[in-house]
Amino acid sequence: MRRNGGTLNGQLARVISETGHTDRLVVTDAGLPIPSGVERVDLALRENLPRFLDVLDAVLDEVAVEAVLLSEEIRQASPEMLAQIEERFERLGVALEFVPHTEFKRATGTARAAVRSGEFTPYANVLLTAGVVY
Repeated sequence: MRRNGGTLNGQLARVISETGHTDRLVVTDAGLPIPSGVERVDLALRENLPRFLDVLDAVLDEVAVEAVLLSEEIRQASPEMLAQIEERFERLGVALEFVPHTEFKRATGTARAAVRSGEFTPYANVLLTAGVVY
């Protein structure tokens, strides 16, 4: 057994290690449709397990992010979740961009992978564009 101080899920660890500058990763709730051709890292076990924010935090611990895309609809449907997302990216100095949910779903087709949580909060999805660490 290998020691790992970061992500324990082997598939997610591989996806993160293969992610380069400008690659896109989508961290999703349980309901977002994942386009064919986008690798699915399915961590969902049951309703709200794991939580979206826990999965997002695990990804952010290991991936430099230069851009973030969200669905405009999160503002009305899930303002508490949006506040938590905003807090994380404010700390990183990364601005959020909002588009209609139909456009967001189309944009996920450009992701190298989708990391699916068990979250049941509507529109708890972010499309991350990887930055560089230097």
